[in-house]
Amino acid sequence: MPPPLACENGTTAARRGNRVDTGGTVPEQVVLVLQGGGALGAFQAGAYEALCRAGQEPDWVAGISIGSINAALIAGNRPGARLAALRSFWEGVTRAPWLTGTPLESGPLPDRVRAMFNESRAVASTMMGAPGFFRPRMPDLMSFFPGLMRQTSWYDTTPLRRTLSALVDFDYLNTEGPRLSVGAVDVETGNFHVFDSRETRIGPEHILASGALPPGFPAVEIDGRHYWDGGLVSNSPLQVVLATPSNRPLCIYQVDLYQARGPLPHTMAEVEQREKEIRFSSRTRLNTDEFRARHAMSRAARRLRARLPQAMRQDPDLMALIDGGPIHPVSLMHLIYRHADYESASKDYEFSRLSMLDHWRAGLRDVERSLGDPRWTERQVPEDGLFIFDRTEPDGEEARLE
Repeated sequence: MPPPLACENGTTAARRGNRVDTGGTVPEQVVLVLQGGGALGAFQAGAYEALCRAGQEPDWVAGISIGSINAALIAGNRPGARLAALRSFWEGVTRAPWLTGTPLESGPLPDRVRAMFNESRAVASTMMGAPGFFRPRMPDLMSFFPGLMRQTSWYDTTPLRRTLSALVDFDYLNTEGPRLSVGAVDVETGNFHVFDSRETRIGPEHILASGALPPGFPAVEIDGRHYWDGGLVSNSPLQVVLATPSNRPLCIYQVDLYQARGPLPHTMAEVEQREKEIRFSSRTRLNTDEFRARHAMSRAARRLRARLPQAMRQDPDLMALIDGGPIHPVSLMHLIYRHADYESASKDYEFSRLSMLDHWRAGLRDVERSLGDPRWTERQVPEDGLFIFDRTEPDGEEARLE
């Protein structure tokens, strides 16, 4: 067993405790997949802290939107500095007087009162921005004349570029750090594009492009093309990971910020919140289902191959079906932020210090509980098996081996 790895706060854990047994021959590749979700991204920072404490440092980080920012902060720093970079970012963007709150907010509050505070902070975020992240643009005087508006976004993200340059070591990211993949969409073609550190030298502009959600944030130009937030096409980079052939077993931690399942809305506010959850979470389930289908097809083709005469076992069509699925075990822990009853559709742009701390603690708590669940720690995954685990799954199918 390798020596325990130390997290920044001194908590230690052995890496092997949360890894599937591969017989000691081929080590697992740990992959962290981070969905977009604005201010909810502090949940991912807490999730990473729990993984760090458990010695689960990622070999590959993939992100969309706020997930790409968190991913860059992780991949662009050495293991001992990653938590500090995440804390610096999240404490920085919530440090403004209009976001830090009042002493009254530091204690337990009834849901209705907390909802009122949250909405006021969301309005403040909208009107005045978040330090080190975005700020409102000065009005273009031509905007007052019909057809002459020249602005293409409500906010300026120059502060985020400076923050990324200060907190991310892009030289380390591109040469020594974990693999980084971030998704964006080409404004003119509508095509989803992945910027990968194995293929492209990643800079602040690639992270800005992945998080350029219109009309709030401006498109980002890279090599003559303009890009918007990848969440417009797919809010989870899971398909990027699953579609990439791997010669090692995969251990994927997928951290989502929007839940696909939810109650029937009964008010317009609930309709707005539910619509946003469905819009930004649906691709995650689609990607998982598609991977399951490819995995099942590959296993069926393997069984068929074993029953065929030797002369037919290398048939190109049959081998194509076999190669469409994984050849090594895949373990996927699905972690989803479950919003509080007092949160509304504004939760992804409500950048208060209080909510940030709540989200961070929720991520830390949920991942620690999931990592300690015997169904995860004692999982046995066959050579070409797929194990999906979600401790909070409401339908009781929280652990499935396929």
